[in-house]
Amino acid sequence: MPKVIDHDQRRREIVEVAKKLIIEGGFEAATMRSIVTAAGYANGALKHYFDNKDSIIAATFESVLRETAQRMAELDPELSPMDALRGFVEAAMPLDHDRITSARVLLVLWEHSVANPELARRYRDLLTSWRGELTRRIAAARGRGERSNARAVGVLADEIISVTIGANVASLMHPVGELVGRYTAYVDSLMRRIA
Repeated sequence: MPKVIDHDQRRREIVEVAKKLIIEGGFEAATMRSIVTAAGYANGALKHYFDNKDSIIAATFESVLRETAQRMAELDPELSPMDALRGFVEAAMPLDHDRITSARVLLVLWEHSVANPELARRYRDLLTSWRGELTRRIAAARGRGERSNARAVGVLADEIISVTIGANVASLMHPVGELVGRYTAYVDSLMRRIA
């Protein structure tokens, strides 16, 4: 009887291998050959799951973005608007080993997306969606009856996005976790300003 193969599981395994190679050696380390070797598959096996390296990279990018979105989605729906905003912001900040590791992968993929219009579009779409959710949460947390498209709300959302991206980049230049205290202080300060 032929062995039943879970193709979705294999794709996830390949993405995890690509992610690990990117973390350890950057984009150049994640070659088709290194991925197939690290995954323990025969040469040519990747073609059954991904057309080329770009499709593996796109899947890796999506995987990291999904992990962040999952952290955001796991917030307790019973939280106050301020606590929900705080959790949403913290979900994207490099405050633990997993988020710092995600930042390392994203940094490599951001650089690659400059030359890859499809990856760039996906990231722009994410930023647009993220900004929309932030403006909604900020308006609710401020409790002033503002609309999510109010200028002050949009300025705060843009600040949070910029600081979060910068924090993710800066966290890679320091020993793991060294900047967590600074980022937590920023989030505390932000919440006081919004309140």
